[in-house]
Amino acid sequence: MCAFDFLAIDPVLRNALLEDIGAGDLTTESIVSPDLAATGDFVAKQNLILAGWPLVSRIFRLLSADMDVTSSRSDGELILVGETFGRAKGKAVDLLKAERVILNFLQHLSGIATLTRAFVDAVAGTRATILDTRKTTPGLRLLEKYAVRVAGARNHRFGLSDGVLIKENHITAGGGMMQAVRRARSGIDHIKKLEVEVTNFEELSLALEAGVDVVLLDNLRPQQVREAVQRVAGKVPLEVSGGVNLQNVREYAECGVDFISIGALRHSAKAADISLELRLQIPGLSG
Repeated sequence: MCAFDFLAIDPVLRNALLEDIGAGDLTTESIVSPDLAATGDFVAKQNLILAGWPLVSRIFRLLSADMDVTSSRSDGELILVGETFGRAKGKAVDLLKAERVILNFLQHLSGIATLTRAFVDAVAGTRATILDTRKTTPGLRLLEKYAVRVAGARNHRFGLSDGVLIKENHITAGGGMMQAVRRARSGIDHIKKLEVEVTNFEELSLALEAGVDVVLLDNLRPQQVREAVQRVAGKVPLEVSGGVNLQNVREYAECGVDFISIGALRHSAKAADISLELRLQIPGLSG
């Protein structure tokens, strides 16, 4: 099932096609017959979590290409190295024109999903939920946050209008934590969550006194997080951010926090290794 809002995503896909094809594919148009039929097999060159497959059909459609796109797999599933997980049949010229744009999206989103699943698996059995952040590629936030969701994590705020998160610079500009919280509370809808970032136990005490809904523990060591959990004693949910990686995320999760937000899900995700292998369709032979 596709969870994409194509009205929002189509401009991104169109821009990607225009950026790559421009006035035309000089190489393909000069050497490939426009009527030549072919099959493109999508092959995993590593173990990966698939993300972005519904974009394949959409990109061909935006290219006005009549393409039969099929897959036995869905986004969020583990694809093993060497597996052919999808296929596109149609004109060779259309496959070649769309190849790089399609692979760019599949590799990027599957890379995010693969890294995200590793974090999700690392905290399995604890109460901690892995969250993403707004540290996304400009213009690709919808897609990147989708990749995080299909891998089993959850999205933090999509944008600034989704909730209040008072950070260090807000506290400085807002006249201190208590003043910033009072102003925010009076200016937002009652259903919006109010979260405050703290960097030490003094700020934690102030946040609890101010009556915030969520506390973000920023760049604290695991032993400090464990003490913070004891001090809060379940009064409000606790989120951890800063300095978290695959080697220590389990330790943070076992402190008893509710959420762990990780910008690395996007900015440190390596593109998944996926190839599109072309086969010509010979009349009278199946393929």
